Amino acid sequence: MKRIFLFLTLAFVGLSASSQVLPTWESINQRGYPQWFSDAKLGIFIHWGVYSVPAFASKEGYAEWYYRGLMTNDDRKAFQERIYGKDFQYEDFVPMFKGELWDPNEWAELFQKSGAKYVLLVSKHHDGYCLWPSQYAPGWNSVETGPHRDICGELTEAVRNHGLKMGFYYSLPEWTSTIHRWYVDPDDEIAEYVDMHMIPQLKELIARYKPTVLFTDGEWRNSAEQWHATELISWYYNTVGDEAIVNDRWGNGQQHGFRTPEYSAGIKLTDRPWSECRGLGRSFGLNRNEPLENYMTSDELIRHFCVLVAAGGGMTLNVGPAADGKIPLLQQERLLDLGKWLKFNGEAIYGTRPYKKFYEMKPVKVTHTDQQINFDWKRNSPDPAISCDHFQAHWQGVFTSMEDTYTFEIQTDDYARLLIDGETVIEDTRKSSIGTMKLSLGQHKIEVFYEEDELEATISLFWYSDRMPKQVMTDFQMGPMLPTQGLKATYSCEQPSVCYTQKNGALYAIALDYPEEQLILNLDKPSDDMKVTLLGTAKTLPWHYEEGRLVIETGSLRYGDLRSTAAWVFKLSQSGL
Repeated sequence: MKRIFLFLTLAFVGLSASSQVLPTWESINQRGYPQWFSDAKLGIFIHWGVYSVPAFASKEGYAEWYYRGLMTNDDRKAFQERIYGKDFQYEDFVPMFKGELWDPNEWAELFQKSGAKYVLLVSKHHDGYCLWPSQYAPGWNSVETGPHRDICGELTEAVRNHGLKMGFYYSLPEWTSTIHRWYVDPDDEIAEYVDMHMIPQLKELIARYKPTVLFTDGEWRNSAEQWHATELISWYYNTVGDEAIVNDRWGNGQQHGFRTPEYSAGIKLTDRPWSECRGLGRSFGLNRNEPLENYMTSDELIRHFCVLVAAGGGMTLNVGPAADGKIPLLQQERLLDLGKWLKFNGEAIYGTRPYKKFYEMKPVKVTHTDQQINFDWKRNSPDPAISCDHFQAHWQGVFTSMEDTYTFEIQTDDYARLLIDGETVIEDTRKSSIGTMKLSLGQHKIEVFYEEDELEATISLFWYSDRMPKQVMTDFQMGPMLPTQGLKATYSCEQPSVCYTQKNGALYAIALDYPEEQLILNLDKPSDDMKVTLLGTAKTLPWHYEEGRLVIETGSLRYGDLRSTAAWVFKLSQSGL
């Protein structure tokens, strides 16, 4: 009771009673969300900290989870011992986190040029290291150690001077706390840590910098009640004011906050504001082990952004600076290319609302040659042309066996099916499933089907027998008469070909494939006085309506009219659509 009284007392300081948000979900939801966030569409996420020194994870991994890798003895532990020695500790990276080339104004100018409207800096990640002089992290912050600078404060000033809104990411739990170590100590014994450390530290951060956006994380092992979500959210709103907004990561049972899908194909929920958070590659923190093909090209980035906006959402796009404070040039290039596109086409993005249909869809299919079925795509897809969620895979080939009874095992997160010589051995598996089959000496036909739903995408195929240890299946051929090694892999999905947005009586059709002669849209019949233009040009394009389709003639457009190689925005004015 004393704790609740304290929250209420602090919440009322300096504010009129009529403006107060009470610490209940009902009051918080009644307060709602500021319109600026739904209009902004694009923000910049920044993961920069001690983990930026080793900047290492698996090719698909999160480099900012480096400390956790040391806890679990994964490949990051082996990397650290190999490079820095067996006695080297995570804390020994701190003096190497110097930020000697960091210029907050340089960052802010880049973010402004990208077209972003807000910035989210990771003020404290799960390792507990703070980028401000927190009295609750003595000797474990960027002012007393490392760069010896108030990174939160300096960047906040620079960002706001460039006309952008400033926000902070804050990890609720910590791996390094002496009171409660996340993933080590029992989840139900977190109360002392919350009361004595997390609450006062988070309030210290908010009171000091008044961030417009608050993005909490690491909540999933505890309830919103254990995190005191309603008290903290109401206090934050009452402290910062009407423009303040929080995300939806406040523990089990949370009922508020803008949604934050992570590395997804987007969502189609419009009950709350939402913004997908993702990196340009597969990691948030800089991962020096990441291959170039993991990075989105500028055109892929622009198209993905359009898909998110059409569904009523936005994107919080991450950069992972190096330990010296420089954002890698490839990441800078992607941001600047997005900004150049928005310069001509932002009218169809900022402040728009979703149309009654989000997209025109098209089937997409790509083929690979896979040597085995042993994939962990994390929250990504097997090919840039394939969506991160809701894709299908089909592998076909032949393999050779001895005469024996074999056990086959599929480990996956979603639906999978295994057929050998046309007979179903495993069907509708989740996580792990096995099947057995007696095989004769010689070649056998194999087919595997996989249907990815959402989030994680993993599948591995093993086999073993009394005479053979368990192992991933390999040594496939394309077919009985084809000596080519490997399996024929066919990946398929449906992807948007046109995205719709609307604003001020105009409908925008964003073509993700350039329509060389005609753009055909499955829309209701427009008014006869509708005017069609391509943003970035002054040309009016002819159109006609036939058999339930709007046909826009694009043959008059010339190369000089096209301001993009990624997406082209057609504005339909006074259409009556």
